[in-house]
Amino acid sequence: MRILRSFTIFATFWRFGLDEFLRGHSRLGFIHRLFRCIPLRRDLDHPLPVRVRLALESLGPIFVKFGQVLSTRRDLLPPDYAEELAFLQDKVPPFDGSLAREVIERAFGVPVEQLYVDFNDVPVASASVAQVHKAWLRNPDGSRGREVAVKVVRPDILPVIEKDLALMRTLAQWVERLFADGKRLKPREVVAEFDKYLHDELDMMHEAANANQLRRNFVGSDMLIVPEVFYDYTRREVMTLEWMHGTPISQIERLRAEGVDLKKLSRFGVEIFFTQVFRHGFFHADMHPGNIFVAEDGRYIALDFGIVGSLTDVDKHYLAVNFLAFFNRDYHRVATAHIESGWVPADTRAEELEAAVRTVCEPIFEKPLSEISFGMVLLRLFETSRRFNVEIQPQLVLLQKTLLNIEGLGRQLDPHLDLWDTAKPFLVKWMNEQIGWRGLLRTLKHEAPQWATTLPQLPRKLNELVSGDRSALVVEGYMHLMREQKRQNFWLALIAILLAGLLVKSLLS
Repeated sequence: MRILRSFTIFATFWRFGLDEFLRGHSRLGFIHRLFRCIPLRRDLDHPLPVRVRLALESLGPIFVKFGQVLSTRRDLLPPDYAEELAFLQDKVPPFDGSLAREVIERAFGVPVEQLYVDFNDVPVASASVAQVHKAWLRNPDGSRGREVAVKVVRPDILPVIEKDLALMRTLAQWVERLFADGKRLKPREVVAEFDKYLHDELDMMHEAANANQLRRNFVGSDMLIVPEVFYDYTRREVMTLEWMHGTPISQIERLRAEGVDLKKLSRFGVEIFFTQVFRHGFFHADMHPGNIFVAEDGRYIALDFGIVGSLTDVDKHYLAVNFLAFFNRDYHRVATAHIESGWVPADTRAEELEAAVRTVCEPIFEKPLSEISFGMVLLRLFETSRRFNVEIQPQLVLLQKTLLNIEGLGRQLDPHLDLWDTAKPFLVKWMNEQIGWRGLLRTLKHEAPQWATTLPQLPRKLNELVSGDRSALVVEGYMHLMREQKRQNFWLALIAILLAGLLVKSLLS
């Protein structure tokens, strides 16, 4: 079966003319000549990036999803390929509702009717990994309960995924060994990242945890609604969420007819994104229009939590410094921020990186600030960094892709949206909190439990340090510290006794 699948992949590559990647390659020329002997129909009417997309679509949902993930790695791919792969869409027919019932009953060990009332066998949405059915929870007395969305993993999808992943790993090894640019493209790392992404998406408990975290972060928000997860009705293969009523964000005319303030909505989108990034460090990373609805009260509704990103304080500091420096045209600070992050080789000269950043970014300022794309800023920085062998972190690439989605959505709602005007307060406030006295107090509060644990252990650790074959000078220094500590303890005890005496005297008088 694996041999047959391998032949299908290579035949698809030949059909769409992807053998062009082999031309002029001394070690792979024989494969190119071999394929020319195969009597297969060729589809060569489109540019090569388009043919790459068509080839992935013809290979099935797993390769489609791989292309979708690959489209986010604009730090690795040329722009025309990344943009073309971004057009990939899941076009997977739904599986039969009776199979969905079987998956649910196998997961819970009880008939579907004991869990849900009026479970709809016809799915409302279908994708490569799972599909969604509408139902109502069954109350203890048998009556109809909450309206819910039941997400069910496709039956027997795991073996298909594992086979295709095994072939992808083999292809990645060939690319890395045989192509001059193979190591820079990091094909094995990309496949490993895709492997983790797919297996996370197969685990509904993982997605439920993401949804729950996002819901906690925005509890009481006047901008975003996150559906409630019903954990009693959730397993690895099944997730049950609160059913959300709203209008798809892509139906702009309908939103306008419903009286939704589109300018306010576009501003909300930017504020939600920067709140997730700089306040929570945890963001929904799949914010395309199919996953966003608008409630009657004008709030966003987030759906599909399979892909999320998380940022450390170092990541947030990197982003804030780069954005602020960029919009102040301080390219030297952009360069030093890259070096301080540790992602640039140690021998990189800041002046050279500064000049490269200036060359790429300066033309952007020929446009008004309201027309400048944050996502494109990050993309330009990534492209510049590629020359200097910068190790771009996956979470930042994921954030850049999400930011492009948010920007496109925001300007679709309001063409005059000024992202910088909306985002700058978040960046300035975050930097003040990190560098100012508030940041110091927060750090002290955060580290206090660690200090409380460490300080009592200090004498023992010092004893361990000087034990064994240590110099007499270190030992004498340690003993001097112990004598000083005893002397201070004596005076502290004496002062405490005097204070206690004065307190007793004042009480008795």
